[in-house]
Amino acid sequence: MSEANVALPSMRVSYEAGALDESSLAATWHEQLQLWFDEAVRADLVEPNAMVLATADAEGVPSSRTVLCKGFDERGVVFFTNYTSAKSHDLKATRVAAATFPWLGLQRQVNVRGTVEKVETAETAEYWGERPRGSQLGAWASPQSRVVANRAALQASLTGIERRFAEAEKVPVPPHWGGWRIRPESVEFWQGRPDRLHDRLRFRRTNDLWTVERLAP
Repeated sequence: MSEANVALPSMRVSYEAGALDESSLAATWHEQLQLWFDEAVRADLVEPNAMVLATADAEGVPSSRTVLCKGFDERGVVFFTNYTSAKSHDLKATRVAAATFPWLGLQRQVNVRGTVEKVETAETAEYWGERPRGSQLGAWASPQSRVVANRAALQASLTGIERRFAEAEKVPVPPHWGGWRIRPESVEFWQGRPDRLHDRLRFRRTNDLWTVERLAP
C-alpha cells in the first residue's frame, strides 16, 4: 500500500473560506448561481464552467462525466454534446439529469437536478458559430462514445472531415450535435464550514413556485 493510501484517513481540510445564510441569498437560483459563478471566475479557478454531469440509463445504471456549462438563465443550465453519445442516450431514455459545479478553491459546490430538454436549433447554431473551427471539425469526426480501433482511426476520420470542408468558409452544425438544457427542480448551494457543519441552502420548485430550504449537512 502506498504512503498516500495510508494517509487517506487523515486527509482533511478545515473549511473556513466563507458562510452562506438566507439573508445573503439572491432572490432566484439563477441569480445566486450568477453571483457565485462570477466569484469563481474572479478567483481564477480552473475552468469554472466545468460541471460533473450525472445520468442514468433506462435500467437505472448511473454514469458521470465532466462537461462544460455554456449558459444558464431562468430556464435552466445548458451544455452541448453529440446527440448519439452515451450521455444523450441516457437523457433520451430518462429525461432527467443532475450536475455539480465543484468550486473546490472556494470551498463551494452547486448541485442542479431536474428534467432535460433539447435546446432550440437556433440556440445551437448561435453557439456553434462561436466554436473554434478545429472543435467544429472534431464534432463531425468523432463517433462519440463508440469503440474505435485506435487513435489513428480518429485521426483518419478527422483528416477526411478536413478534406470534406476544406473549401467551406463555415462548417455547418452536424445533424447529430446540439444542446441540452437541465430545467431545475432543485438547486442546492453548498458552502463548506468548520467542523463539517456546512451551509446547504436549496431552491426547490413545486409546480411553478420556488421555496428555499436549509438542509442539514
